[in-house]
Amino acid sequence: MSKYEIKVEKAGANANVVVSGVIDEDADFKPYDLSGATNIDLHLGNIKSINSCGIREWIKWIGTAGAAKVQYHECPKIIVDQINMVQGFLPSQGSVISFYVPYYNDDSGSEKNVLFKYGQEFTENGVKAPEAVTDESGAPMEMDVVEAKYFKFIKK
Repeated sequence: MSKYEIKVEKAGANANVVVSGVIDEDADFKPYDLSGATNIDLHLGNIKSINSCGIREWIKWIGTAGAAKVQYHECPKIIVDQINMVQGFLPSQGSVISFYVPYYNDDSGSEKNVLFKYGQEFTENGVKAPEAVTDESGAPMEMDVVEAKYFKFIKK
């Protein structure tokens, strides 16, 4: 059984791609050729993990997009980390449309991922985080990332 799943829907020059699961040495992106599309929307919210072999395969796969406009949606922290660290993980013609930011409450130990959307919580000029994030009990939560490192990709 495969540890990852990819669904591709093409409509003319547009491709809508949903990627989920674990991207590792078993990932085979060859059946999911991106060539021919001029606009590619990648929905990544259900990716659970990615390792170095998966990163290598991802970069080769995303290269098949050629000059297409590539947009990353719902990026979990593990994807944001790769965008920040690995040259080519987000192609030069790519952009991040939305990504999750982890929040934490030290007293209760509760965790929450908050979706930041382009034009609302961030633009290429920086981040405008929500003024208050609370857990289920209404207790305040703090951002659980080093902002200077986590948001580095926004200024690229």
